[in-house]
Amino acid sequence: MIFTDFTKALSQMTDRRFLRVLLFGIALTVALLFGIYALFLAAISSLDADSLTLPIIGEVTWVKDLLGWGSLALMLILSFFLMIPVASAFTGLFLEDVAKAVEQKHYPYLTPTPRIPFSETLVDTLNFLGVLIGANILAVFLYMVLNIFSPLAFWAINGYLLGREYFQMAAMRRLGRVKAKALAKQHRFEVWIAGILMTVPLTIPLVNLLVPVLAAATFTHMFQRLEGGSK
Repeated sequence: MIFTDFTKALSQMTDRRFLRVLLFGIALTVALLFGIYALFLAAISSLDADSLTLPIIGEVTWVKDLLGWGSLALMLILSFFLMIPVASAFTGLFLEDVAKAVEQKHYPYLTPTPRIPFSETLVDTLNFLGVLIGANILAVFLYMVLNIFSPLAFWAINGYLLGREYFQMAAMRRLGRVKAKALAKQHRFEVWIAGILMTVPLTIPLVNLLVPVLAAATFTHMFQRLEGGSK
């Protein structure tokens, strides 16, 4: 059943509404990362001292060059670790468009739902981003202990978080927040497994950028199936 939901979602990935959300999320993410880097460079340029005097070593005249190259290295590292959660956050602001595209194609008999207020979507997206980043930072220590088994922990932790968030997003449009959480809890094991299925592509460069849109579509199908909405 889960794989049916997944394959239905995958078959619609060329939908122009899917692609619009995907490209918009990536563009905003890249713009944010470049903006942060520009602020780093501006801060470095504002330094008055071109040199620094250190004990024993003496005067160091390449401070700005060091900071410049260091900021580039830092930006590359941040891009590697933050690209996916940040892209997920930006894309999450528009995932309702993905859910509507799924319903219009596969469940045209459903009545339209009012759009969730942007402010509410923004708060949920930021909360999810914070939880996702925080959980993975804390899990770094677990990954170090598990060694070669760390990918399993990564899939389990992120699968739980992704599954819960995206299923509740799909269900909330039709049931409201309280009932959506209750339904997610009722089917938590199946939601978790589906979340793991979404998490596996996160380890594949470029493919991982498709995950937010693919997850939104997959869990929309899952919600309809569990609620008896599919035919």
